[in-house]
Order: sequence, then C-alpha cells, then structure tokens
Amino acid sequence: MKYFKLFILFICIQATAQQGGMWIPSLLEGMNEAEITSLGGKLSAKDIYDVNQSSLKDAIAHFNGGCTSEVISPKGLILTNHHCGFSQIQSHSSLENDYLKNGFWAMDYDEELPNEGLFVEFIVRIEDVTSQVLAGVTKNMTEKEKQSLIDKNSNTLQTKVEKESWQDTKVKSFYNGNQYFLFVTERFDDVRLVGAPPSSIGKFGSDTDNWVFPRHTGDFSIFRIYADKNNRPAKYSKDNVPYKPKHFLPVSLDGIEENDFTMVFGFPGKTEEYLPAVAIEHITQEFNPSNIAIREAALGVINANMKASDEVRIKYAAKQASIANYWKKWVGENLGIEKSNAIAKRRAFEEKFKKALKKKDLEDEYGHILTDFESQYESFADVNIMRRNFIEVFLTTNELMQMTFRSYQFEQTIARNPSVLEKAKASIEGTLKKIHKNYDANVDKGIFEVVMPLYKKDHVNASIYEHTAFTNLDQALALFDGSVEEVLQKLNSDAAYAYAKPIIQEFYSKINPEFEEKNLAISALQTEYMTALMTALPDERYFPDANSTLRVTYGKVKGYAPRDAVYYNHISYLDGIMEKYVPGDYEFDVPEKLIELYNNKDFGKYADNNGKMPVCFIGTNHTTGGNSGSPVLDAYGNLIGLNFDRVWEGTMSDMNYDPDICRNIMVDARYVLFIVDKYANAKRLIKEMKLVHPKK
Repeated sequence: MKYFKLFILFICIQATAQQGGMWIPSLLEGMNEAEITSLGGKLSAKDIYDVNQSSLKDAIAHFNGGCTSEVISPKGLILTNHHCGFSQIQSHSSLENDYLKNGFWAMDYDEELPNEGLFVEFIVRIEDVTSQVLAGVTKNMTEKEKQSLIDKNSNTLQTKVEKESWQDTKVKSFYNGNQYFLFVTERFDDVRLVGAPPSSIGKFGSDTDNWVFPRHTGDFSIFRIYADKNNRPAKYSKDNVPYKPKHFLPVSLDGIEENDFTMVFGFPGKTEEYLPAVAIEHITQEFNPSNIAIREAALGVINANMKASDEVRIKYAAKQASIANYWKKWVGENLGIEKSNAIAKRRAFEEKFKKALKKKDLEDEYGHILTDFESQYESFADVNIMRRNFIEVFLTTNELMQMTFRSYQFEQTIARNPSVLEKAKASIEGTLKKIHKNYDANVDKGIFEVVMPLYKKDHVNASIYEHTAFTNLDQALALFDGSVEEVLQKLNSDAAYAYAKPIIQEFYSKINPEFEEKNLAISALQTEYMTALMTALPDERYFPDANSTLRVTYGKVKGYAPRDAVYYNHISYLDGIMEKYVPGDYEFDVPEKLIELYNNKDFGKYADNNGKMPVCFIGTNHTTGGNSGSPVLDAYGNLIGLNFDRVWEGTMSDMNYDPDICRNIMVDARYVLFIVDKYANAKRLIKEMKLVHPKK
C-alpha cells in the first residue's frame, strides 16, 4: 500500500535540537534519539520503551481514560493532578468530611479509599499493523466502504494477537489514517485515593490563574493501584494488595534550572497540527466564539451560586471546573493563533506545498485539495457550529436538558426493541441518580435561562422547571415505572420532555446527519492531504497528531515573553502564593498551616538553592489535554515535575505549536514532596519513594 510506504520518507530526517511533536515511544531510535541527546537528554530509546526489559513506559498509566499518572514507588503509589482526581475527591466529600476544602491523607493502607469505576491502564507493547489493517483497501472505495473494511481488519487482527488472558488490545489510526498501531494493554480497576491537598493548594488560583503563568497551583493528588495476590488486575477486593510495578520513577531533589532538558511522557488527547488555513480560520473566528459565549453564560450563574452557598460549592465544584477549563482554553487559543500570525503562516506553507506539487508533477493527483478544503468548509461551517452548540447546551452546561436527552435515547431504544425495557430502565435510572447526586434545580434553571437563548433564540420556556418530574429524583425515577406503554405515556406528558423532544429530534434527524456527511468528506480530504504533504514535502518534520495514545515530547525549561516588554521567569515560588493571598477568597485563600510553614521558612530539604520554596515551572514541551498528570522527567528519567496546564497563548499548540510562545506548566516535584511531608505530615508516603540527587 502507498500509505505504508510513505512512512519511510519521514523517519530518516537529520536530527537537530528541535522541539515540539508528540512521538510514538516505540519509534524513537534514530531521529528522536538524536534530538533528545542534542537537547541534553541522557536517555536511550530503549531506556524509554523496551518490550523485553523494564523501561520508563512501564511507570506511565492512562488515568481513567482522560489523564495521565505515573508510578512513584515499588508499592503501586501513583501521582496525578488534583484536577484529574477531583471527581473522586468530591465523591468522598460531604459537609461533615469536606475533603475538597480540607484535603485528605490516608495514614495507613486501611484508610485508603476505593473508587468505583476508576481505572488505570498500562501499555504492554506497541506494534505497527498498517499493512494488515489496510489490506484490501483501494482508492476506488467510498469512505464508508474503506472504513468498514478497516474496522473488519482491525477486529480480526485483535482476535489473533498473542496476549495474556487479562490483557486487552486496541488499534488506533495515525497520520490521518495513513498508519495504524496495535496496543496491548493492562487495566487495573482497584485504584484507591491516598492523598490530596485542600483545594486552596490543589486548585489555588482557580479560574483566574487557569491557563496562565506565573502559576502557583499544587495541582496533584495521590492514589494507589491494588492487584490480586499474583500482581494481576482485579476488581476491588479487601484481599487485594498494593501493585508491584515493573518500573517506578525516582524523584529528584535537585530541582531545575533554565535550559534543563525536560521530557513529558503521557497520553495527549487530541491535536490537529496539519489543518489547512481555512480550517483554523473557521475554528478561531466562528466555531470557538459561539461556544465561548454559551459557557461564559453558564459560568456566570454557577460562580454566583457557588460563592453564595457551601452546599452548592461542593455539588458544583467538578462541573464548574470542567465547564471553565475549555471556556478559557478556547479564548487563549484564539489569542495565540492571532499573536503568532498562524493563519498567514499556514497559507504561506500551503504556497510552498503547491510549488512542490508543481515541481514533482503531482498537480493532477493532489492539486485539487486546497481548493476543495475552501469549498467544503464554507458548506460545513454552519452545521458544525449548530451541532456543537447543541452539545454545549444539552450535554455540557444544562442538566435538565441532559436528562431529557438521555430520556429521548431511552425512548428510541425501547421503541425499537421493547424486550430490552428493563435493561434500558437500569441505564436511565443510573444516569438520573448520577446527575441528581450533585444537582440543584434553582442553579440549573438559572443556567437554562441564559444558555438556551444562545441556541434557540425564540424557544425559551423556563416555566418547565415548575411542571416537570425531572427536577426531583424520586419523581423522575417514577416516570420509568410500568409497562412500555405506561412509561412512554408518562414520559411524553412531562413538560420538560415535551419541550425538549422536538429540539432533540431535529438534532438527530437533520443536524447530526448533515454534520456526519460533511465531516466524513473533510476527514477523507484530510487523509489525502496528509499523504500529499509527505509525498510532496518529504523533508518536513512530521509527527502524528495526538489520539489518546502513549507519547513522548521533549524540550527545555524556558521562560517566555507573552507581550511587549513583559517576560516571565521559568519558575515560581511560594512567595507568589503569599502575594496573591486573599483571606476567605475561594480562589486565593491560603491554609493557615501553609502560612505558618512559609513564615518559619520551614521548607526542609525541598527548598531551592536560594532558600525559596519552588512551586511551578514552565518549559517548551508540546502538550495538550490528556497530558494532565504526565510526569516531567529530567535527562536521566527521574521525576522533576508534574504537567498540568499550558500558558494561555500556548493553547493554540493543538493546531500550531510555536516554541517561542508555547509553554507547558508543571508543578515542581519538590513542592509536591514539601506538601506531603511538611504540610500533611504523611511521611509514610515519602518513605515509600526513592529520592535522588542526579546533579550531585
């Protein structure tokens, strides 16, 4: 296949001290290994990824499918971000035991808290299966035919893979469908909460500081993996024991200096680095602004109610953080694209591409691509915005609409197959209970009143909140009691459901089908564009877009200049927390004990050489969502920090990585140790870890 042969073109590029890129750990030999060395790294490709011997990859785990975590002790202790473990911390919290406000520290194994549904997943090995997956795929096939055969080949391949009975497999697409890899994985389902600082440390700065630097957030939490007596994955049991890892990360006490080598190892979620200029223009000038407006309106209501009530604060803490995160990210992404002149630069690159096509006599084959992108995005823009706005209202911000949406799915399921009524009931009841666990109808009504007009200007009726069963859990569950006929009659008589159903039907019958049809065509063109780029410009530096698979990204500790006459140093200190301190403020309050430790300069062995307590630092690593919780490694593979964010202008790196602007933000490992040791007095955890001095 032509797709497979193309990969050879870009793995032999001469290496220089380049930064950026999210690289597949099994393919680091050659160019990437040389780049790591040129940046100051002392790690070989086999140190990072080895199937036969323990390597760094064996300490890196996908945390609950959305973040990254790393093993930091021989007893299965894992570190991730506070915001990654936030929902687990919240689920164990109550007004009596407010772990969000006060923090939580298990002082022995018996106090470590189990978490239903939480899992971590390790990568056992990675295999290139491109030729098998694309076997039989031809250019003459329609996109649906191609995808059907690819899915069939992938499924067949996974049934034949050699693996242990407790291991799983998955096949993922790379380079927009030009290459495929198979992953053999191990999933552990008994993961217990061990420690978490109070939100005044783990979420310090909250929304105001989110996506910006200087940052002073101790964004970490600690869990432990448990396994059966054979050290294999097992569901929760009191008989399970702490997991013995193949590898765990030593923690460096030597800290960082500007220009030190840094490697981030984790599971980045999604990037789109090879979009045409017209796509970036659509996203930043049309798509993002409409969604920013919806989330901004919802946050106004949520924030006001959280400030007014501790009960609401606990209920809505995780929801507020989730909604606020991408709201601010999109704002920063737009700013970064504008500041870096990314659209103009992408158009200039496209001119270079067109000249290369002409020079290599490839215009007949690929010359249509950029023109097709222009026409397709013109047709796609409106439905893409409408579909995403629906998702923002019905699945992200407003919970009454989410309940009606899930109820519509329930109705469609039993209408097609009445025999699955009981199974469908169990599913919808579980959904309703999960929503109502942290639900306030008055808050939700306020959200409805401000977000619905942004989706359906002439279709707002807040009185449905007074005439629906969905705002009360018992009444909502009662809607689903009875036979198929009785349930459907009650459901369709409910005021909120009757209001929402026509809107949901429009989504399923018109909006989503049109989106899928046009998006499929754009995806196919994007695949062809990737092929064309690697054919016409083989000497360019290509890396696969993030797709929630294990990746390596390397760079340096580095300050940056976000604006004229403004420069941010590479590191922040505890002094900055005290400068920002506002007593009683939900974003900038500081625990009394932390103030006491600061005033007494009681930093133990964790202070910097200048006697200050380091908190966060920034570097040039190319990261995105999913890299939250990723370990930051020094030149030798020791833990020096914990990735948790990016600078505001640098959020554009999902589409346009620029080492002059893009910076990832990391918690200094010494601050983590300081909080665990000096603040929490959880010295048993410190004793578990291997603390090292690589610079000495």
